[in-house]
Amino acid sequence: MKEIRPYKIALYILGIMLILAPVVYFIPDEGMKAGPVELNFLTLEDFNHPKKQENADITDILDEIDTSLNTPFKPLIKHKNGSNGNMGAPGAGSFEVESSTELIMTDAGKANLHKFFEVLSSAASNKEKISILHYGDSQIEGDRMTGFIRERIQQQFGGNGPGLVPATNVYDTYAFNQTYSENFKRYTCFGGGSLKNRKYGAMASASRFTEEPDSDSLDLSELTEQTGWIEVAPSGRAFNRARSYNNVRMHYNSCIATTLLRVYQNGSVIHEDSLVMDGGQHSVKLSFGSTPGPLKFEFIGKVSPNVCAFSLEGDYGVQVSNIGMRGSSGTIWGRMNQNVLSTMYSELNTKLVIMQFGGNSVPSFKDSASVRNFASYFQGQISAVKRLNPGAMVIVIGPSDMSVYDDGLHVTYPLLPYCVDRMIAATKKSGAAYWNLYAGMGGFNSMPSWVEKGLAGKDYIHFSGAGSKFASQMFYNALMSEYAKWKGN
Repeated sequence: MKEIRPYKIALYILGIMLILAPVVYFIPDEGMKAGPVELNFLTLEDFNHPKKQENADITDILDEIDTSLNTPFKPLIKHKNGSNGNMGAPGAGSFEVESSTELIMTDAGKANLHKFFEVLSSAASNKEKISILHYGDSQIEGDRMTGFIRERIQQQFGGNGPGLVPATNVYDTYAFNQTYSENFKRYTCFGGGSLKNRKYGAMASASRFTEEPDSDSLDLSELTEQTGWIEVAPSGRAFNRARSYNNVRMHYNSCIATTLLRVYQNGSVIHEDSLVMDGGQHSVKLSFGSTPGPLKFEFIGKVSPNVCAFSLEGDYGVQVSNIGMRGSSGTIWGRMNQNVLSTMYSELNTKLVIMQFGGNSVPSFKDSASVRNFASYFQGQISAVKRLNPGAMVIVIGPSDMSVYDDGLHVTYPLLPYCVDRMIAATKKSGAAYWNLYAGMGGFNSMPSWVEKGLAGKDYIHFSGAGSKFASQMFYNALMSEYAKWKGN
């Protein structure tokens, strides 16, 4: 191999610099167009004085957050109730916390929040079961953020289990384990395959083991009986409260043909049921003396119902469900059957809905008008959630800081702060509360600091596991700060 001498390398580099120097000097700062192609080059100012990455200082924010969880045809077989009704008691610990952030709301929003605190504080003592539904985009998928918030709330106010889990899960999660037969297909109202009857239920998704029929008028003689199955089980990776539950419910609707359900435990049939054929929203409930382990739900029929979700719960207390919708802007409630939604929300005794959205919309904003349009539409979504859940509280968690790569630097998306401002205004008008995740992180250009400390990924959008805990603890502190004020009244 021919040896390349150092002086030749130096001459080569010098030659490249001499070629590029006129380009840097003469090309306008805003670039130039060569036909349909836009050309951008390093400016002379940037060449002489390179820009430096500016990161927000988040040291004080992180120092004050404590994420430790160590706070003190033949007769059907019918499964018999095995619970003594005692799973769900709260643990030890104090709700009095210091918070660097706060919930932003009007007096009307505060009154609604206090109504939620009333049922939250008495759920365990009354042996009542209430639900908190945490909707969000990919920032929460797989139980990120929700899992930590759930553990905190259930420790303090009672409850067990991960709450609602999807009929067929497609995201990696540590909250539960699940497998299912290949003929089960998932449908959602926020992307991918959709249901013509729009009967998704509270998780905005449902699954079927046969295709959805074009109409309710079917010639069943032409159809072949099929079998599909779904197995759900506790996960050893889940937080302590989520891995223990003793009540399991299967939520379904759109059953229009005979469907037999068999439930297996340890290979043996423990329950058989014929699903209700009126097409409405129903559930099958099984109760156990302790966490049951893997349960296999086998469905046999010619036309599949919509299987909406499973509920994995204790006997009483607070159920906190993670409903992650990758790619969603949170503008989905008008795409779902309202009767099915309201029925399922009522069955769950929904008392708080957390709506964590905005992040997927930020990159698409072109101007301030597009931000205002989104905020206005999102306000309509808050109103829809409140209408479907009479008396329930709504808390909006807006987008985190997000960075766009610009001229070699990671900087906050230009219209993100304005989006936060408009979402706060929309939330306050709706009688809901807003928690400012963007400000809680440190505001402008805080995301690079979170990435630097291992609290967010290299996409400069999503939190890491550790970052999710920090963000979740900040939210919980803000919620409990308001609870402590209410409790002191």
